[in-house]
Amino acid sequence: MGTGTGVGRVRGLGSARSGTHHWVAQRVTAVGNALLVTWFVVSLAMLPSYDHAAVTGWLAQPIVALPMMLMIANLFYHIRLGLQVLIEDYVHDEGLKFATLILLHFFVIGCAAVGLFSVARIAFAGGAF
Repeated sequence: MGTGTGVGRVRGLGSARSGTHHWVAQRVTAVGNALLVTWFVVSLAMLPSYDHAAVTGWLAQPIVALPMMLMIANLFYHIRLGLQVLIEDYVHDEGLKFATLILLHFFVIGCAAVGLFSVARIAFAGGAF
């Protein structure tokens, strides 16, 4: 019992056993986002002022730049996972699905790279811009 029909086994229908990793990755990144975004909001609220010099000086600290970079990477990975599921579920044309997934990956990687580069530039310049 529980092995499906004979025809289903021959055709290879049934569980592909690949959805578990995706589901777990979404949950793990969601927990990471909850922690990192909470840290971001609380530490941003504790700044004495929100002018350019104060924020870049705050971001230039290594103790701040590292979690900020982790947050950017985690957020964009979580976005990619969620939008990938959305595209796979609702785009039915295989060619359009493939093209949309490629565009999604380029967009997410590009946005994450810009964010990481921006934080790294501020951190390595010591906040002097």
